[in-house]
Amino acid sequence: MKSRFAPSPTGYLHIGGARTALFAWLWAKKNNSKFVLRIEDTDTERSTQDSVDAILDGMDWLGLNYDEGPIFQSARIDRYNEVISDLLSQGKAYYCDCSVERLEEMRERLIARGEKPKYDGCCRKKNLIKGVIRFLNPDLDTVSFNDYVKGQIEISNSELDDLIIARSDGAPTYNLTVVVDDHDMEIECVIRGDDHINNTPKQINLYEALDWSIPKFAHVPMILGSDGSRLSKRHGALNLLSYRDDGFLPKALLNYIVRLGWSHGDQEIFSINDMIKLFELKNINNSPASFNQEKLEWINHSYIKTTGIEELVDNLRWHLNQLSIDLANGPDINEVVESLRERSKSLVDMAQSCVMFYNDFIDFESGQASKVFNLESKLILNDLYMQLKVLEHWNAENIHSVINNICEIRGVGFGKVGQPFRLALSGDGKAGSIDISAQFVGKKRTISRLKMAIKWINNIDS
Repeated sequence: MKSRFAPSPTGYLHIGGARTALFAWLWAKKNNSKFVLRIEDTDTERSTQDSVDAILDGMDWLGLNYDEGPIFQSARIDRYNEVISDLLSQGKAYYCDCSVERLEEMRERLIARGEKPKYDGCCRKKNLIKGVIRFLNPDLDTVSFNDYVKGQIEISNSELDDLIIARSDGAPTYNLTVVVDDHDMEIECVIRGDDHINNTPKQINLYEALDWSIPKFAHVPMILGSDGSRLSKRHGALNLLSYRDDGFLPKALLNYIVRLGWSHGDQEIFSINDMIKLFELKNINNSPASFNQEKLEWINHSYIKTTGIEELVDNLRWHLNQLSIDLANGPDINEVVESLRERSKSLVDMAQSCVMFYNDFIDFESGQASKVFNLESKLILNDLYMQLKVLEHWNAENIHSVINNICEIRGVGFGKVGQPFRLALSGDGKAGSIDISAQFVGKKRTISRLKMAIKWINNIDS
């Protein structure tokens, strides 16, 4: 038994494709089966290597490991031609040389009569030897199948077309290649978007014409934007890797997309093992799901707060590299991340909060400095400098005691000391708990930055 994910590399992998991949992956894991990645790249004009790379990188980032693949359709052309030749020799397919003009005229005529536009079969008996190749669809009876999501579906063969299975240049078409691939790769269950559901009866007829076993089907509803319209870039139909770039944990994104149309009671947070254990195709909702950015961010924050420190740091490293942060030039990153996780909504937030601990700066943010640094704060910064430079045991507790001592001597609140100290430490005033921040900045850097802040005020006064 196998499931598969079969994207077309004519665009980037996005949320909808990732959800289909996840559902197929979970089905395989649930059934102790194999998961196949197939790249449907027969559309040579629109397929790009960038899209292939984005698909592979996206699958790797999500951790959706495949047992077979990637298998490229472009490497299987001989196999498709073999099947097409068999259909022709058995009289189950035929050449058609109808012009585009004739087909368009026929289509308009049928629509004008209120009939479903479809090919009229005029080339069925011509015994042509060139042109496009059409499958000879049965005229009688019906096609029926029980879809895991949609339920029982039945359609009359009289409604179906003699679909084209090879273009005039010999290139095989989607409906032919997908049937051959799913048969050859022993796909037990075809899980895909419900935009493919109209193709399924045609494909079932191909299976039967070739005397092949028919797989089971699960057609997953589309994902809509929060406003009910078709998902677009403004809703989240982005290159999947943009979610990595925006600081989402891959497991948080998987948790979010598994709930787009699938549920298990009221549970919101699922580990990967939970998903595998609880996932059932029958629990996929038949209605479209709605993308909600705020909920995704909430789930991501939950994962940042609870993910194991080593895994969290592993995912953070990519973002640290984007900011040219050298972890050898500062405190233990595990300790830093542990202190930041509660207030970090994303890995981007967390990485930016790390900068002050590893990278030095040459000036203060001018707007903040003009507002915070003044003669009063100079006295406080000088107090901090004098007391902290003689502090023997550099830790948050002792730093906190120094701040409290200055507050008592000066008769001011904690904020009066903390605000200029925070700006001196960070350069932009964006820092968490000031005593913990100073601990991680380190004694040498803290003293140096206090001196730099005092000098900044002196330069303004002079």
